[in-house]
This record gives sequence, C-alpha cells and structure tokens, in this order.
Amino acid sequence: MSAMKRKATTQPLPTRFAGPGESPGFLLWKISNAWQRRQREALLPFELTHAQFVILATATWHSDSETLTQARLAELSGVDPMTTSQIVRTLESAGLVKRREHPEDPRAKAITTTTAGREKARAALLVVEKTDSAFFAADAPNLIAVLKSLSKRSAG
Repeated sequence: MSAMKRKATTQPLPTRFAGPGESPGFLLWKISNAWQRRQREALLPFELTHAQFVILATATWHSDSETLTQARLAELSGVDPMTTSQIVRTLESAGLVKRREHPEDPRAKAITTTTAGREKARAALLVVEKTDSAFFAADAPNLIAVLKSLSKRSAG
C-alpha cells in the first residue's frame, strides 16, 4: 500500500470517533468551558468566582432548613471538601457567611449566610440564571433531562 493510501485510511489516534466533534466527553468539556467562561464574566461585578457563588447559594438555600457543616455544604454543592473549606474561609472574610459553634457537634462549625451574603446570593442568582437562559436557550428542557439522567448514573 502506498504512503498516500495508508495516510488516508489511518486515524492519528486510536478512537472509534471520526473526530473530536463526535466525542460526547470532548463536547461536554468544550461546552462546559464556554459556559464557565460566561458565568465568570457574569459574576465579576459581584466579586465572586463561580465556585464561591455555588457555595454561597447552596448555604443560602439550605441554612434555614438544616444546620450546615462544611462537610454537608460540600456534599450538597458537589464541591470537594478541601475547596469548600477554602471558599468558606474566603466568604467568611468577606462577611458573607458566619461559622459558629455547632449546636450538636462540638468538633464542627455551623455555617450560615449573613444578611449581606443572602443579598449577594439573590442578586448573583438572577444574573447566573439569566446567563444560563442565554447560553442554553431553547435546548434547556431536553438538556436538563439528559443531565438529570447522567447525574443519577454518576451518583455512586
């Protein structure tokens, strides 16, 4: 077989896909990066990273209904425990969350949002959801169903 024919029939990588644009993992990574870039830009006026927003919003959502520890906040948000710890310290320094003695566990701290934290979370949420709507547009209902399905399979 000539070098020209071999080149035409040989893929540069051992993949079952015709190219990166056919790989669901690559497409998810590419879309995720584009979405994160837009969220970072949207959150700049709030002086929050997206991870900080996720922790602050999760704490705001759940702190009235349960006593949140850092471990529980990490579990609810899907942010790893070490990163959650760093973010909670940052948010505490900014006056957006408070850590107090836990009412039942002397080794743990209870995390609550401050009034300023709740106000910032509410304002940022409006911008984050507007950014989501613009990014996902008409694909949102179908995409949510697919993501929920994938999320159920990955939780284990």
